[in-house]
Amino acid sequence: MKPVQPTMSTCETCPAHAQLAQMGIDLRKYDRVVALAGNPNTGKSTVFNALTGLKQHTGNWPGKTVTRAEGGFAWAGIRYKLVDLPGTYSLLSASQDEEIARNFLLFGQPDCTIVVVDATALERNLNLVLQVLEITDKAVVCVNLMDEARRKGLEVDVRSLSRDLGVPAVPTVARTGEGLGDLIRAVTEVINGEVRTSPRRPPAPPEVRDAVEELLQLADGLELSLPSARWVAYRLLEGDHRVRQALLSGELAQLVTAQAAPSRRASRKIALEGAQ
Repeated sequence: MKPVQPTMSTCETCPAHAQLAQMGIDLRKYDRVVALAGNPNTGKSTVFNALTGLKQHTGNWPGKTVTRAEGGFAWAGIRYKLVDLPGTYSLLSASQDEEIARNFLLFGQPDCTIVVVDATALERNLNLVLQVLEITDKAVVCVNLMDEARRKGLEVDVRSLSRDLGVPAVPTVARTGEGLGDLIRAVTEVINGEVRTSPRRPPAPPEVRDAVEELLQLADGLELSLPSARWVAYRLLEGDHRVRQALLSGELAQLVTAQAAPSRRASRKIALEGAQ
């Protein structure tokens, strides 16, 4: 993996480019955008440093005091922008960190999201994984700290985990670089559509099932092809002001319309939504 530095944008007028630009993400001379998510203490920063070779830029998210790190690397001639999201345990926007991570995944629509999990604490980490998979199909689970799992005598069946989640799961030891090549290969295959993901999403809890179905039918009746419609329904029921505002203003629908426009897909090289 070869670190690269940003220089120029390939599609500054694209709607999704504008969304990312508003978030302070510099896309100059990058072909793909990859988000890096994970719980605190999973080795996420180590994964980020290993992939970018420490060729990174740090600053704050616009209007926030939360630090943002971004960097780049090249793989098979493709230049990737890697955005390190704040470490969070959920995407429920209960804190500033959660709100930033949630907004980037929903409104920035990266080509792929790497979710870093601790191989020694999978059950605790999978809560965030499932929430990410409610928002996007384009995800890869990085099962990090495999050396710690081996040291503790834990066996992690990554193949079964991948099958059960419906997205690739890759074992890594970021500290030594073990598995990072396989991780980037999996990201590339997901973006290019070589690997078809099919996330396993838990059914709605019985107490909210009727309400969720009613909201989904309402969206269908209004011909709103919302991204992650079920997740949006959950957030509306939770009283999420940002999602409600985006729905009422048409921002969510505009993202879908822009994503589906053939002229947009044909003209832009950075492929902010990836292959469908």
